[in-house]
Order: sequence, then structure tokens, then C-alpha cells
Amino acid sequence: MASRRLMKEQASLQKDPLEFCQCEMVGEDIFNWKVRMQGPAQTPYAGGTFWVKVEFPAQYPFKPPKFQFTTKVYHPSVELESGNICAEIMNEGWGPTLNVRHCLQIIYGMLQAPDTDHPLEDSIATQLREKPKEFEKTAKKYTKDFAK
Repeated sequence: MASRRLMKEQASLQKDPLEFCQCEMVGEDIFNWKVRMQGPAQTPYAGGTFWVKVEFPAQYPFKPPKFQFTTKVYHPSVELESGNICAEIMNEGWGPTLNVRHCLQIIYGMLQAPDTDHPLEDSIATQLREKPKEFEKTAKKYTKDFAK
């Protein structure tokens, strides 16, 4: 069931792509995708290209996929070293009616408006709250250095 559902989702994203990203399977493995996401305009991530790895469990869509930035990104809800995205953000309200398109929109929204509600990096969340200009400067530097 999972592979059939994923094939439909992949076809849907090819036919009607999201304007900010492109998705493709890794080789012929329908359970592993790579996503190229453009940084949102008027954010510290603007002009950057961010790669996201997506791993689908065999129980998909009843269990959510796992998303991980493979491009280093400076964000309070992304682990700096591993690139893991806060599972709470991705899994909140997860159900089989949700899909990859929905998740990618959440990730893009997270880049558009970083918040400190679900931090994986407490120091970055604190910086965003207390010194937003410093956060923006550092996030821009990471984008310039890593999101090429």
C-alpha cells in the first residue's frame, strides 16, 4: 500500500509541482526521496538551495515520513549537526490523509517564519528571541556558506 501511495504522490508532485522545491526518488527506491528546496525570499535563507532527505516508513501513510536537511541550516527547529527537523512540528496531527506536499509546505513555512516554539537548538532559539539581528546575520552566513 505504501509504495502505491508514494508513487501517486510522486506523480502528483511531478504534474503539479510546488514552486519552491523539486522532489525525486533516490535511485529506484520509492521510500527514499531527495528534495531541493529554494530559500524563501526576504528571509535569511533567500538565495540558498537546501537539500532535504525524506525517508518513508513501510507503514506510510499511517506513520509519518522522516525529514532531514542534508544542507547545513541555521534554524532553531533544525539540529545543527544532524539536520534533523523537529519531529513535533512534522508529526503534530499526523494522519493518513496528510501527504508529502503538506509536509514540504510546513518545512518551507518554517524557513519563512522561524519560531522558538519547538526548538531543537535552544541557543539558536534564545538568540532569535533576544538578538534577532544577530540570528539573521548568522543564518545568512550559513546560507551563503552551505546552501549553494
